[in-house]
Amino acid sequence: MDQYGSDFITIVDDDGNEYELEVLSELEYNGNTYLAVIPAAGSQEELQLEVSILKSTEEDGENILAAIEDENELEAVYDLIMESLYEEDEE
Repeated sequence: MDQYGSDFITIVDDDGNEYELEVLSELEYNGNTYLAVIPAAGSQEELQLEVSILKSTEEDGENILAAIEDENELEAVYDLIMESLYEEDEE
């Protein structure tokens, strides 16, 4: 990932709806990849700066992004991602 620019991804939910997300940070932790994302900037009304953390997993040979269901795992990854984002801001 380019640390000086933004990466965008498009995800499709179970109902076939597409969402464009901006990737703020990517983290490797315990052998898994996690992404901190926000909705891509659209109209100001749509813009919600709520950070979501998604876990990249492989299912049937296909990479998918899923919500983290384990509360301890989510908390640990959240802390690491926030720490890395604050470090980038200080540079």
